Amino acid sequence: MLDKEIIVFEKTILVGIITQNQNEEKLFEYLDELEFLTFTAGGQVVKRFYQKMERPNPKTFLGTGKMEEIHNYIVNNTITTVIFDDELSPSQQKNITKLLGCKVLDRTNLILDIFAQRAETSYARTQVELAQCQYLLPRLSGMWTHLERQKGGIGMRGPGETEIETDRRIVRDRIALLKDKIKIIDKQMAIQRSNRGAMVRVALVGYTNVGKSTLMNLISKSEVFVENKLFATLDTTVRKVVIKNLPFLLSDTVGFIRKLPTQLVDSFKSTLDEVREADLLLHVVDISHPDFEDHIESVNQTLLAIKSNDKPVLMVFNKIDAYKHLTIDEDDLITEKTRKHYTLEEWKSTWMNDTQENSLFISAVNKENLDEFKERVYEAVRQIHITRFPYNKFLYPDYKDAVDNKIL
Repeated sequence: MLDKEIIVFEKTILVGIITQNQNEEKLFEYLDELEFLTFTAGGQVVKRFYQKMERPNPKTFLGTGKMEEIHNYIVNNTITTVIFDDELSPSQQKNITKLLGCKVLDRTNLILDIFAQRAETSYARTQVELAQCQYLLPRLSGMWTHLERQKGGIGMRGPGETEIETDRRIVRDRIALLKDKIKIIDKQMAIQRSNRGAMVRVALVGYTNVGKSTLMNLISKSEVFVENKLFATLDTTVRKVVIKNLPFLLSDTVGFIRKLPTQLVDSFKSTLDEVREADLLLHVVDISHPDFEDHIESVNQTLLAIKSNDKPVLMVFNKIDAYKHLTIDEDDLITEKTRKHYTLEEWKSTWMNDTQENSLFISAVNKENLDEFKERVYEAVRQIHITRFPYNKFLYPDYKDAVDNKIL
């Protein structure tokens, strides 16, 4: 219990940059998300630092003056951890750690740490460990900086190099072992999926923390872990759901995120196979989040990366109970109306109007529009079922008449 308290109050600062491709507004959005990730991992953000640059400094990511400012703040405020919003190269991480004298992480490292905390099953832990090893391998040299304090010295370089090479071999061997283990589990899971028969498969996809697990619990009457933190669930949960006598399989998958580490996409291949093999995707969106359009794009990019962007999709805009828009006084002639001022009805008349047949608005927490949601899912599954099994008595009210008239 004491350890958990210490983790919660780990004092942290966040660091990011403003570039030509990432303006100030976009940076603040990313830093907001990074702060939520830090909170999920058990840290407390006390300050943010950022700098405007054409491109990151190849040696220290930020400029010398800004790094000195951060170092002074760390010393004066006993900061234990610094987290960068972008992935650092091995040399950058090594140099920054020297300059700041404290623990230095990047977004990728932070996400991997959260996954390690959240992994419950043996398979999830194996996937996470593989991703961590792949991330660690090029950064091993930074673990032996303590040898440099002895200024090289006679006999110092040799043992140091030996230690690094030994560690590299150990990590490479571990990676090979984990890959073999995952291959075996992948085969087992593939057999499990093939044994499910010809039932229609539906997969819940979406950005992390949009309410997929809550929705899963509602319509499948299961007890998937739900928490208002990022990546609350890592393991894919599959449940049989029946709506109006029509059975189908519903799976709850790991949430996506912007700047998702490539190591995780690779190591979570089998988990994502649930998405690849699905007949229908329910793309859940947290419409109350100010950046929900970016979240949609991030999910679409991930679906494209795993070659699942051509499947039928039902857009489910969740958390309408929490949606808030900025209001403008009718006499205010200065403030420009932006998307932040849209009501839900105004949103529905934008690009969402083009997807009206494939989208709906719900609140999983308040069970608002849940009947409409079930009806729309039923119709979508029914259409797939009819295509697969054209003569199914459960889907045809006039089944007996059709048989009598020799239509079926």
